[in-house]
Amino acid sequence: MKLVKRRYLALQLETEEEASQREFLDTVWASITRLYGEHGASQTGLALIDFNELKKTALIRVSLSMLQPVRASLASVTQINSKEAAVHVIAISGTIKSLINKE
Repeated sequence: MKLVKRRYLALQLETEEEASQREFLDTVWASITRLYGEHGASQTGLALIDFNELKKTALIRVSLSMLQPVRASLASVTQINSKEAAVHVIAISGTIKSLINKE
């Protein structure tokens, strides 16, 4: 059995209004599906690890093989729930512990 390598991404949301965890996750999935279809989205292994509404930060996990497509999808986000927004990748790491230390 082959081990699936993963990467963790620290994200910063840039939006004037607060976005909920559900709105953020729905937007990310919609962006990935729009660019790569359902098959591509299913290969990402995307999982939300942490979301902070006050700091507007998020931690997500993706498979290593789909890291660049996920980054491209995040860059294409322009709205969250019909409000202007942008998502910036702050750091990428192989473990959550080192990702938190980078922040």
